[in-house]
Amino acid sequence: MNIKTDTTRLRRALGIPLLVFYGLGVTIGAGIFALIGEIVRLAGDHAPQAFLLAGLIAGATGWSYALLVSVYPRAAGEAVFVKIGMGAMAGRIVGLGMPIPQTVMVLGVLLVLSIAAWMGVKQSVIFAAVITVLEVGSLIVIALSGAPLLTDAPLLLKVVTPPSDAVTWAAVFSATIIAFFAFIGFEDMVNMAEETIDPKRVMPKAIILTLLITVVLYALISTIAVALPDREALTSSSAPLAVLFEAVTGLSGKPIAVLASIAMVNGILIQIIMASRVTYGMAREGLIPSWFGKVGEQRRTPGRAIALVTLLIVILALGFPLVHLAQATSIVILVVFTSVNLSLWIIGSSLRQRSQVGRINDNTTKKDVVYT
Repeated sequence: MNIKTDTTRLRRALGIPLLVFYGLGVTIGAGIFALIGEIVRLAGDHAPQAFLLAGLIAGATGWSYALLVSVYPRAAGEAVFVKIGMGAMAGRIVGLGMPIPQTVMVLGVLLVLSIAAWMGVKQSVIFAAVITVLEVGSLIVIALSGAPLLTDAPLLLKVVTPPSDAVTWAAVFSATIIAFFAFIGFEDMVNMAEETIDPKRVMPKAIILTLLITVVLYALISTIAVALPDREALTSSSAPLAVLFEAVTGLSGKPIAVLASIAMVNGILIQIIMASRVTYGMAREGLIPSWFGKVGEQRRTPGRAIALVTLLIVILALGFPLVHLAQATSIVILVVFTSVNLSLWIIGSSLRQRSQVGRINDNTTKKDVVYT
């Protein structure tokens, strides 16, 4: 057995800036480009509240991830957390659920992206960060260009005032459920822990910073959207963010429509990076065959895991309708979030019990010393 090869580990190359770009890239993806119109249609003037509520829900789970990754900074974060809290079988189920891809593209794009993921974590995250800059940049342009619409005091009062009837609350909650999926992605960050410099300190900060930036951007964009004079054009469009861009800037929305497609490509690259680290981490934890835990000595990337994930994406892309994949992904993510939060509670309870037992033992020892 080649011991040197078996002990090769992932390269630690990521700091807070690249981690935040990674987190924003996987969170602010194609979702917000397509969801904003439906959320405004459902919640109306209260659309920003739907995003804020969704952000609170995501933030609660984000806090759980931040706490757990500061103690267990490993690849396959969710699987590790759940394994420690709920046992190996639960960790195996959660880990196998996470590599399911959220988007699919043609085989040629998948091949190029898998090669990019194999080249090196720093290179692939920088590539994703460039696309993320374009995505976030377009949202910032919309926010700045639409800022004059935010001077409408009566509208702003409606936006910040909670609904006064059950029907409106129901609409807001329906919009919140949809908006929640625009926040999905930050949880992928913990799977980069073994490639992060000083992960116990850096990773929690990066998760929280990513969520804060996302919430602020979504709140601004949704407020500008509800202030749009021609709201019907936004809610009835298949490219609502492009419509919003045209309305507030006076420029063509075609670049934004193209950017939505690029966001899908970016999402796939990040999913390949994330899912391969989940596969690698599970192999290292003994939850799946150790063969997938191999790391290349030159690139220091999990090549076998990347190949497996790419193959799975191809099979799913060719064998299942996209809408079914999206529905399955939504269910899996909710199960994973619930499992991670429950694991934090179980681990915390276990640690508290150990601490109490330790104090009792210490007190008993002290009494023994006194009386003997």
